Amino acid sequence: MKRLILTRHAKSAWDDPLTPDHERPLNERGRAAAADLGQWLASRGYLPEKVLCSDAVRTRQTWAGIAPALSGNAVLELKPALYQAGVDVMLAVLKHAKSDVVLMIGHNPGIAEFAEKLVAKAPLNLEFARYPTGATLVVDFAVDAWDQVELGMGITVDFVIPREMVV
Repeated sequence: MKRLILTRHAKSAWDDPLTPDHERPLNERGRAAAADLGQWLASRGYLPEKVLCSDAVRTRQTWAGIAPALSGNAVLELKPALYQAGVDVMLAVLKHAKSDVVLMIGHNPGIAEFAEKLVAKAPLNLEFARYPTGATLVVDFAVDAWDQVELGMGITVDFVIPREMVV
């Protein structure tokens, strides 16, 4: 069994129109949501061993907000390919993972489409298709290795968005 925790970065700042997209940081709400997400994951025992993270500032800051709440020793691996990645790239990155529980942090629109295509049955949440900032899907795969994962194989375990989080 393999478990993927698929998270869209938390809310980012748009204060400076001259800041390149890749360099946009989280805003105050995003930093709070990332910390809450870490608490939510910890409270449910969703503890990643490996973190595959886009190298954008807002995804790295999302992980920095999540990490303090987790008791595990998750290893962060920055993946430039995940910046604005589509489904094929995200699946290819995932297929190279070695840990049993992986957290992937990325961007829309790719992450929403990836989430939708990964699961056999979508969660009963109207926000799933939109996959707003901070949205997190927990999905299991009945496989021995990540390279066996195919689209549509995922079993939905949990799904949350920041404003619905109870920590």
